[in-house]
Amino acid sequence: MIDANPRFVWRPQYATRCAALCGCAALAGCMVGPDYRTPPAPATDTYTATPLPEQTASAPGAAGLPQHFAPGQDIPAGWWALFHCEPLDTLIREAFSNSPNVAAAQAALRQARENFLAQAGGTLLPGVDAQLGATREKLNGITFGQPGLTKEFNLYNASVNVSYKLDVFGGTRRELEALHAQVDYQSYQLQAAYLAMSANIVTAAVKEASLRAQIDATERIASEEDEQLGVLGKQFELGGVGRTAVLAQQTLLAQTRATLPPLRQQLDQVRHQLAVLAGKLPSDATLPEFRLDMFSLPATLPVSLPSALVRQRPDILAADAVLHQASAQIGVATAALYPQITLSASYGAEALTPAQVFRAGSTIWSFGGTLLQPLFHGGQLSAQKRAAEAAYEQADAQYRETVLLAFQNVADSLRALDHDASGLKAQTDAWRAASDSLDLTRGQYRVGGVSYLSLLDAQRQYQQTVVSLAQAQASRYADTAALFQALGGGWWNASAAPTTPTTQ
Repeated sequence: MIDANPRFVWRPQYATRCAALCGCAALAGCMVGPDYRTPPAPATDTYTATPLPEQTASAPGAAGLPQHFAPGQDIPAGWWALFHCEPLDTLIREAFSNSPNVAAAQAALRQARENFLAQAGGTLLPGVDAQLGATREKLNGITFGQPGLTKEFNLYNASVNVSYKLDVFGGTRRELEALHAQVDYQSYQLQAAYLAMSANIVTAAVKEASLRAQIDATERIASEEDEQLGVLGKQFELGGVGRTAVLAQQTLLAQTRATLPPLRQQLDQVRHQLAVLAGKLPSDATLPEFRLDMFSLPATLPVSLPSALVRQRPDILAADAVLHQASAQIGVATAALYPQITLSASYGAEALTPAQVFRAGSTIWSFGGTLLQPLFHGGQLSAQKRAAEAAYEQADAQYRETVLLAFQNVADSLRALDHDASGLKAQTDAWRAASDSLDLTRGQYRVGGVSYLSLLDAQRQYQQTVVSLAQAQASRYADTAALFQALGGGWWNASAAPTTPTTQ
């Protein structure tokens, strides 16, 4: 006959089963708070309001070659090699190894990883500690109702203590999620440091080359003006020209020479900047000198699709990691509102002498658990949750702002390249016209066909076009580097070479 009301009988093996069930419940416990998803890419297939031409305008010279836009084509990791300048490539790779900014970013990444590992090991696994102790005590019998009883003795103990906090509502896992997002953030910050450094070095090298071209052109013009001054001086002595013409030429020559010190100052500053970017002192004599003829203009310009830009730019990915971290912090703050369960156990021995500690009769043990349910904290926990939600909204707004600025950078660079090519073509035409006009005016002046003022005006125009031409040539190289930087720099295609930036 079956008993309709069987009595439950506790058996020791139930304790093991209960502990296993608790562990499974902890592992399968829910995770409060939002599950993070990266915001979708902007719904657009173009960077600019009007379509770009298939290729830019062309002009004579190496800096005037047409450039073809290649939408969807991937960017090489070592994009600066497309300029085919070996000293530039060497300097950038040296900077990867020597730059303090890169070293700081690498250290920050290692710190974030170690913080994640420390938190993961300390929260996902039980804490186990071994303890040895020795105390000298005096017992007062009044505690037991015997005032006259007193006793002094030594007490020795050795134990192993285990504690484990069950992550039933996922607060610990959300903390780890936030720490892992911090690791991602520092990783992308490292890529941003690589990208910014390489782009700054390319831009500075191009600026140095442009300044050298402007200085060389200005020195040639000054030399020609000095020769012209000598001719005028002889003509003045012979009564062919008035003193006004000589003074005007002297003024022009002095004005031309006055432009050289500012250019040389800029050149020195750029050289110092290059040295510091490469992790060298400004006095380092091994820094290469750059000239425009050392660079080759990339004929094909890879242009990432807008949908891919948000997965390539380090600053967008870093902002996404910050947003992810803010999302996880909402889960941490939400879990703090729910009960917290902690299991603990201890096993060891306690005796009056060290020799007795390891005897069977000295064994002590304990097993227990605690349940903590927040009841009243003056609104602190609810306020922390609302603050976490506000922080997420802030991070979301900053992420959207970062995306908008990234698309602006790409659009600006694409339009700049198109306008640079047209501007260089126009500047080349202006230089040719000014050069022809100067040659013609000189010939006419020799035979008395024009006044000296006409010659002076032709010289000024030519001088302006020569300097502007050097600036226009440099702009094409600099804005090409700006486009590669705006598109993310191709770090996702990096090899495992130690001098090449990797995702680590």
